[in-house]
Amino acid sequence: MFIKQNNEDCIEIETSENPDKSVIWLHGLGADGSDFVPIIPEMKLPNSLKLRFIFPHAPVMPVTINNGYETRAWFDIYSLSAESKMDMEGIAKSVAYIETFIEKELTRGIASKDILIAGFSQGAAIAMCTGIHYKQQLAGIIALSGYLPQAGQVLAEGSAANRQIPIFLAHGTEDPVVPYPLGVVTDEALQQNGYPVTWRSYRIPHTVSPEEVSDISAWIQNIWKE
Repeated sequence: MFIKQNNEDCIEIETSENPDKSVIWLHGLGADGSDFVPIIPEMKLPNSLKLRFIFPHAPVMPVTINNGYETRAWFDIYSLSAESKMDMEGIAKSVAYIETFIEKELTRGIASKDILIAGFSQGAAIAMCTGIHYKQQLAGIIALSGYLPQAGQVLAEGSAANRQIPIFLAHGTEDPVVPYPLGVVTDEALQQNGYPVTWRSYRIPHTVSPEEVSDISAWIQNIWKE
């Protein structure tokens, strides 16, 4: 692996010289872009996949559920209740921010259909919103231990270019942070709207397991099979 840069807005790692595909991976609440860097070797992807991994850092902001404590977050969280209002303005800002990373990859010669958006927890929510909304065809979405906020509205406003975007959706059945039923509801909403979803559940809390990493790797290799 080659660390391309580690700066204010992201960490970039290339698995080979002259990458022709990109993965933009979003961390969860309170973490930063370094959180998922270790997943690259753990996936044991083949050398034939010439990838650039981009791990953006969320902005630092006060988070209501944390008593206003400032931390890295993609949007504010008011409560863990499923009925709680959503910070749709903050979500829209983060989607626009992630789209700037997509646009940068386009300028570097990566086709939009070779750009994958991934995320964990809050990052999964933004990954899904971005992938469903983006106006050009993307390779796919990986959403781990997350949910689709305001699913009805987001899906109604989805881009025609990504109506058939492959989605890997996974959740831990013992998750105390983002309850498992939110993952199930997200899967149902996506499938009812015709999105091709690969759904996986694991007996784990709010984390990622080795089995899950292996499944992610197989899924990535399938969508980018030669």
